[in-house]
Amino acid sequence: MNKPGAKLPERIFPTAQEDAEKGEEVPHARYEGPESSYRLAFTDTDFLLREELRPVRMQLELLKPELVQDEQGVEATVVFFGSARILAPEVAQKELEAAQASGDAKALRVAETAAAMSRYYEQARRFSALVTRRSATLDRPLYVVTGGGPGIMEAGNRGAFEVGGKSVGLNIVLSREQVPNPYITPELCFQFHYFAIRKMHFLMRAQAIAVFPGGFGTLDELFEVLTLVQSGRMRRLPILLFGEPFWRGVINWAALVEAGTISPHDPELFTDVESAVEAVALIESRPAP
Repeated sequence: MNKPGAKLPERIFPTAQEDAEKGEEVPHARYEGPESSYRLAFTDTDFLLREELRPVRMQLELLKPELVQDEQGVEATVVFFGSARILAPEVAQKELEAAQASGDAKALRVAETAAAMSRYYEQARRFSALVTRRSATLDRPLYVVTGGGPGIMEAGNRGAFEVGGKSVGLNIVLSREQVPNPYITPELCFQFHYFAIRKMHFLMRAQAIAVFPGGFGTLDELFEVLTLVQSGRMRRLPILLFGEPFWRGVINWAALVEAGTISPHDPELFTDVESAVEAVALIESRPAP
């Protein structure tokens, strides 16, 4: 038996890292070729990418962000959903000035719309900064989590970054190139293959969800959250829809109620907000879980 304060003996078995490094040393040229099965299973990329290994890859994709966020102390989050196409106000202004100078009427209309929509980028940025700064001293600070890309996602990560806070980015591999925006905390910047696992990570720590104007992806995310809450598979939490005129024009909630496809109380699952300050006040007025 070890004396009090004595160092414990070294671990009995070598670590996986040690065996992986040792396993790179192939003892015979005969087993160096791509057809050889000599490589350790967990270092054999060809093996891990086999169709039959999909359940293993899904488990790894679930575990990696879970373990890393636990290690980084991320327990509670505010989720940002919204369009990747909404521009920062300074970018939208430059494009508007270029369109005005071009004399192209169609380009001008597009640029004017983009300039008007850029206010949502600024509100997302401000909301993120307010949430990050105000919750920094709590026992369970609120961390902003976004899809990690441009537009509203960038605004969310940027707001946290500008006040010295950490934020999470859950990127997804797409057919077209997507790179993480430059404001995500590097140790909390993840990349996913499976949309379903990514969606789980959006919601697993969520204390509130902010939904800004967006397209198919944003609508998909919004309706999945509403379905989970409506069906009782997820506890109720603040679902904040930024931009009531946008959402009223895109979704006719009253028509759904009138048709009997949702209940008259279902629109109460979300709240319309117009500003970052209003959204923060709603979150702060909610009793702690």
